[in-house]
Amino acid sequence: MKVHYISFAIGIASGCFGGLIGVGGGIIMIPLMLSLLKLNQHQAHGTSLFALAFTGLGGAFIYGLHREINFLAAGLLALTAMMTSRAGVHYANALPGWKLRKAFGSFLIGCALLLAAKPLLSGIGGHQPVYISVIIFLLTGLVTGFLSGMMGVGGGIIMIPAMVLLAGFGQHVAQGTALAVMVPVGLTGAFTHYRLGNVARHYLPGLICGILLGAILGGNLANRIADTPLRLTFIVVIVFMGIRYLRTTSQLTTDEETGF
Repeated sequence: MKVHYISFAIGIASGCFGGLIGVGGGIIMIPLMLSLLKLNQHQAHGTSLFALAFTGLGGAFIYGLHREINFLAAGLLALTAMMTSRAGVHYANALPGWKLRKAFGSFLIGCALLLAAKPLLSGIGGHQPVYISVIIFLLTGLVTGFLSGMMGVGGGIIMIPAMVLLAGFGQHVAQGTALAVMVPVGLTGAFTHYRLGNVARHYLPGLICGILLGAILGGNLANRIADTPLRLTFIVVIVFMGIRYLRTTSQLTTDEETGF
Protein backbone atom coordinates (compact mmCIF):
# COMPACT_ATOMS: atom_id res chain seq x y z
CA MET A 1 0.00 0.00 0.00
CA LYS A 2 2.89 2.36 0.78
CA VAL A 3 4.27 2.11 -2.75
CA HIS A 4 0.89 3.16 -4.15
CA TYR A 5 0.98 6.34 -2.07
CA ILE A 6 4.54 6.98 -3.23
CA SER A 7 3.68 6.39 -6.88
CA PHE A 8 0.61 8.63 -6.52
CA ALA A 9 2.75 11.43 -5.06
CA ILE A 10 5.28 11.03 -7.88
CA GLY A 11 2.42 11.23 -10.38
CA ILE A 12 1.04 14.45 -8.88
CA ALA A 13 4.47 16.11 -8.88
CA SER A 14 5.18 15.05 -12.47
CA GLY A 15 1.72 15.90 -13.77
CA CYS A 16 1.65 19.33 -12.16
CA PHE A 17 5.11 20.09 -13.49
CA GLY A 18 4.17 18.88 -16.96
CA GLY A 19 0.90 20.81 -17.05
CA LEU A 20 2.58 23.99 -15.83
CA ILE A 21 5.67 23.95 -18.04
CA GLY A 22 4.16 22.09 -21.01
CA VAL A 23 6.44 19.04 -20.92
CA GLY A 24 5.59 15.50 -19.97
CA GLY A 25 7.27 15.61 -16.59
CA GLY A 26 9.61 12.71 -17.33
CA ILE A 27 12.64 14.69 -16.17
CA ILE A 28 10.96 14.78 -12.76
CA MET A 29 9.35 11.35 -12.80
CA ILE A 30 12.37 9.28 -13.84
CA PRO A 31 14.73 10.44 -11.05
CA LEU A 32 11.94 10.03 -8.48
CA MET A 33 11.11 6.50 -9.64
CA LEU A 34 14.78 5.56 -9.60
CA SER A 35 15.37 6.85 -6.09
CA LEU A 36 12.02 6.13 -4.38
CA LEU A 37 10.65 3.11 -6.23
CA LYS A 38 14.10 1.58 -6.92
CA LEU A 39 13.42 0.85 -10.58
CA ASN A 40 16.36 0.30 -12.90
CA GLN A 41 17.10 2.80 -15.65
CA HIS A 42 15.23 1.00 -18.41
CA GLN A 43 12.19 0.29 -16.23
CA ALA A 44 12.04 3.94 -15.21
CA HIS A 45 12.14 5.07 -18.84
CA GLY A 46 9.49 2.61 -19.99
CA THR A 47 7.14 3.22 -17.07
CA SER A 48 7.59 6.97 -17.41
CA LEU A 49 6.73 6.96 -21.09
CA PHE A 50 3.58 4.91 -20.50
CA ALA A 51 2.41 7.24 -17.73
CA LEU A 52 3.30 10.40 -19.66
CA ALA A 53 0.63 9.68 -22.22
CA PHE A 54 -1.83 10.49 -19.44
CA THR A 55 0.03 13.70 -18.60
CA GLY A 56 -0.58 14.75 -22.17
CA LEU A 57 -4.22 13.70 -21.98
CA GLY A 58 -4.98 15.64 -18.79
CA GLY A 59 -2.89 18.69 -19.67
CA ALA A 60 -4.12 18.91 -23.26
CA PHE A 61 -7.72 18.78 -22.06
CA ILE A 62 -7.19 21.94 -19.98
CA TYR A 63 -5.25 23.76 -22.71
CA GLY A 64 -7.92 22.73 -25.21
CA LEU A 65 -10.62 24.35 -23.09
CA HIS A 66 -8.65 27.59 -23.41
CA ARG A 67 -8.25 27.03 -27.18
CA GLU A 68 -4.50 26.82 -26.87
CA ILE A 69 -3.81 23.80 -29.07
CA ASN A 70 -2.90 23.96 -32.76
CA PHE A 71 -4.35 20.67 -33.97
CA LEU A 72 -2.74 20.82 -37.42
CA ALA A 73 0.71 21.19 -35.86
CA ALA A 74 -0.07 18.44 -33.35
CA GLY A 75 -1.09 16.05 -36.13
CA LEU A 76 2.04 16.71 -38.20
CA LEU A 77 4.35 16.40 -35.19
CA ALA A 78 2.73 13.15 -34.09
CA LEU A 79 2.85 11.68 -37.61
CA THR A 80 6.64 11.55 -37.82
CA ALA A 81 7.28 11.21 -34.08
CA MET A 82 5.38 7.93 -33.98
CA MET A 83 7.62 6.66 -36.79
CA THR A 84 10.85 7.14 -34.85
CA SER A 85 9.71 6.48 -31.29
CA ARG A 86 10.31 2.73 -31.49
CA ALA A 87 13.82 3.26 -32.86
CA GLY A 88 14.60 5.48 -29.88
CA VAL A 89 13.47 2.79 -27.45
CA HIS A 90 15.69 0.16 -29.04
CA TYR A 91 18.64 2.56 -29.14
CA ALA A 92 18.22 3.22 -25.41
CA ASN A 93 18.58 -0.49 -24.72
CA ALA A 94 21.89 -0.53 -26.59
CA LEU A 95 23.56 2.32 -24.63
CA PRO A 96 24.50 2.67 -20.94
CA GLY A 97 22.32 5.11 -19.02
CA TRP A 98 25.15 7.52 -18.16
CA LYS A 99 25.88 8.21 -21.84
CA LEU A 100 22.22 8.93 -22.57
CA ARG A 101 22.01 11.30 -19.60
CA LYS A 102 25.06 13.31 -20.64
CA ALA A 103 23.88 13.66 -24.24
CA PHE A 104 20.45 14.80 -23.17
CA GLY A 105 21.96 17.24 -20.68
CA SER A 106 23.78 18.95 -23.54
CA PHE A 107 20.55 19.14 -25.51
CA LEU A 108 18.69 20.70 -22.57
CA ILE A 109 21.31 23.42 -22.21
CA GLY A 110 21.09 24.17 -25.94
CA CYS A 111 17.31 24.53 -25.77
CA ALA A 112 17.62 26.84 -22.77
CA LEU A 113 20.06 29.10 -24.60
CA LEU A 114 17.76 29.35 -27.63
CA LEU A 115 14.75 30.24 -25.52
CA ALA A 116 16.74 32.77 -23.50
CA ALA A 117 17.72 34.45 -26.78
CA LYS A 118 14.12 34.58 -28.04
CA PRO A 119 13.76 38.40 -27.62
CA LEU A 120 16.86 38.83 -29.81
CA LEU A 121 15.65 36.40 -32.46
CA SER A 122 12.43 38.06 -33.53
CA GLY A 123 13.46 37.67 -37.15
CA ILE A 124 13.58 33.90 -36.78
CA GLY A 125 10.28 33.59 -35.01
CA GLY A 126 7.06 34.83 -36.48
CA HIS A 127 4.62 33.18 -38.81
CA GLN A 128 6.15 31.16 -41.62
CA PRO A 129 4.63 30.17 -44.98
CA VAL A 130 2.50 27.07 -44.62
CA TYR A 131 4.92 24.75 -46.42
CA ILE A 132 7.81 25.92 -44.22
CA SER A 133 5.77 25.29 -41.07
CA VAL A 134 4.85 21.82 -42.32
CA ILE A 135 8.52 20.98 -42.88
CA ILE A 136 9.42 22.32 -39.42
CA PHE A 137 6.76 20.22 -37.74
CA LEU A 138 7.62 17.03 -39.63
CA LEU A 139 11.36 17.32 -38.95
CA THR A 140 10.77 18.24 -35.31
CA GLY A 141 8.53 15.20 -35.00
CA LEU A 142 11.30 12.92 -36.26
CA VAL A 143 13.70 14.15 -33.58
CA THR A 144 11.01 14.25 -30.90
CA GLY A 145 9.92 10.66 -31.43
CA PHE A 146 13.43 9.28 -31.31
CA LEU A 147 14.48 11.17 -28.17
CA SER A 148 11.13 10.52 -26.51
CA GLY A 149 11.55 6.79 -26.90
CA MET A 150 15.23 6.92 -25.99
CA MET A 151 14.93 9.06 -22.85
CA GLY A 152 11.44 8.12 -21.65
CA VAL A 153 10.21 11.71 -21.82
CA GLY A 154 7.19 13.26 -23.51
CA GLY A 155 9.15 15.33 -26.03
CA GLY A 156 7.86 18.76 -25.04
CA ILE A 157 11.42 19.79 -24.29
CA ILE A 158 12.09 19.50 -28.04
CA MET A 159 8.78 20.54 -29.54
CA ILE A 160 8.23 23.72 -27.51
CA PRO A 161 11.46 25.52 -28.55
CA ALA A 162 10.85 24.56 -32.18
CA MET A 163 7.29 25.86 -32.14
CA VAL A 164 8.19 29.06 -30.29
CA LEU A 165 11.36 29.98 -32.17
CA LEU A 166 10.76 28.55 -35.66
CA ALA A 167 7.00 28.62 -36.10
CA GLY A 168 6.17 31.76 -34.10
CA PHE A 169 3.86 30.09 -31.61
CA GLY A 170 3.10 31.71 -28.26
CA GLN A 171 4.40 29.82 -25.24
CA HIS A 172 0.96 28.67 -24.10
CA VAL A 173 -0.13 27.38 -27.52
CA ALA A 174 3.23 25.60 -27.94
CA GLN A 175 2.79 23.93 -24.56
CA GLY A 176 -0.79 22.86 -25.24
CA THR A 177 0.15 21.46 -28.64
CA ALA A 178 3.12 19.56 -27.19
CA LEU A 179 0.92 17.99 -24.52
CA ALA A 180 -1.54 16.79 -27.17
CA VAL A 181 1.27 15.17 -29.18
CA MET A 182 2.50 13.28 -26.10
CA VAL A 183 -0.56 11.01 -26.09
CA PRO A 184 -0.02 9.03 -29.35
CA VAL A 185 3.77 9.30 -29.26
CA GLY A 186 4.03 8.23 -25.62
CA LEU A 187 1.80 5.22 -26.17
CA THR A 188 3.80 4.14 -29.23
CA GLY A 189 7.09 4.20 -27.36
CA ALA A 190 5.55 2.73 -24.21
CA PHE A 191 4.21 -0.27 -26.11
CA THR A 192 7.72 -1.01 -27.39
CA HIS A 193 9.13 -0.70 -23.86
CA TYR A 194 6.35 -2.98 -22.63
CA ARG A 195 7.32 -5.68 -25.11
CA LEU A 196 10.91 -5.41 -23.87
CA GLY A 197 9.79 -5.85 -20.25
CA ASN A 198 10.56 -2.26 -19.26
CA VAL A 199 7.16 -1.23 -17.83
CA ALA A 200 6.52 -1.73 -14.09
CA ARG A 201 2.78 -2.28 -14.39
CA HIS A 202 2.02 -2.44 -10.64
CA TYR A 203 3.04 1.22 -10.21
CA LEU A 204 0.91 2.52 -13.07
CA PRO A 205 -2.44 2.96 -11.23
CA GLY A 206 -0.94 5.34 -8.66
CA LEU A 207 1.19 7.16 -11.21
CA ILE A 208 -1.65 7.65 -13.69
CA CYS A 209 -4.16 8.85 -11.07
CA GLY A 210 -1.61 11.30 -9.70
CA ILE A 211 -0.59 12.48 -13.16
CA LEU A 212 -4.15 13.20 -14.26
CA LEU A 213 -4.80 15.26 -11.12
CA GLY A 214 -1.46 17.04 -11.29
CA ALA A 215 -1.74 17.82 -15.01
CA ILE A 216 -5.14 19.45 -14.50
CA LEU A 217 -3.83 21.53 -11.61
CA GLY A 218 -0.70 22.54 -13.52
CA GLY A 219 -2.62 23.35 -16.71
CA ASN A 220 -5.01 25.64 -14.86
CA LEU A 221 -2.14 27.37 -13.07
CA ALA A 222 -0.23 27.91 -16.32
CA ASN A 223 -3.10 29.90 -17.81
CA ARG A 224 -2.88 32.35 -14.92
CA ILE A 225 0.78 33.16 -15.63
CA ALA A 226 1.93 35.60 -18.33
CA ASP A 227 3.99 34.35 -21.29
CA THR A 228 7.38 35.80 -20.28
CA PRO A 229 7.63 34.48 -16.70
CA LEU A 230 6.36 31.12 -17.91
CA ARG A 231 9.14 30.97 -20.51
CA LEU A 232 11.74 32.00 -17.94
CA THR A 233 10.50 29.31 -15.56
CA PHE A 234 10.86 26.78 -18.36
CA ILE A 235 14.46 27.93 -18.98
CA VAL A 236 15.43 27.70 -15.30
CA VAL A 237 14.03 24.18 -14.99
CA ILE A 238 15.76 22.75 -18.05
CA VAL A 239 19.10 24.42 -17.21
CA PHE A 240 18.99 22.89 -13.75
CA MET A 241 18.21 19.44 -15.09
CA GLY A 242 20.70 19.80 -17.96
CA ILE A 243 23.53 20.49 -15.53
CA ARG A 244 22.57 17.44 -13.48
CA TYR A 245 22.65 15.25 -16.58
CA LEU A 246 26.00 16.66 -17.72
CA ARG A 247 27.58 15.86 -14.36
CA THR A 248 26.87 12.15 -14.84
CA THR A 249 30.02 10.02 -15.20
CA SER A 250 30.63 6.35 -15.89
CA GLN A 251 32.22 6.02 -12.44
CA LEU A 252 29.06 6.98 -10.53
CA THR A 253 27.40 4.34 -8.42
CA THR A 254 23.74 3.52 -9.00
CA ASP A 255 22.68 5.54 -5.95
CA GLU A 256 24.69 8.56 -7.05
CA GLU A 257 23.29 8.44 -10.57
CA THR A 258 19.69 8.30 -9.38
CA GLY A 259 19.87 10.84 -6.58
CA PHE A 260 17.50 13.77 -7.05
